[in-house]
Amino acid sequence: PVHVLTEPDAPQPRLHRDLGQGMAASVGRLRPCPLLDWKFTTLSHNTLRGAAGGSLLVAELAVARGLVPGS
Repeated sequence: PVHVLTEPDAPQPRLHRDLGQGMAASVGRLRPCPLLDWKFTTLSHNTLRGAAGGSLLVAELAVARGLVPGS
């Protein structure tokens, strides 16, 4: 999941790293940019969202889509 934060100083690692039990991405400071269209800051908990977290998400998606036989 993606959490969009509206506070002007968010996301902050100390406050927002564990959103979604560490499996979510936090997005904040969204603002227009004349060169890049939009600027924003994103924070995710790399330790949890890393290979293990990504593998679990892909496995859950595969089961939900019926791609895993016998599930």
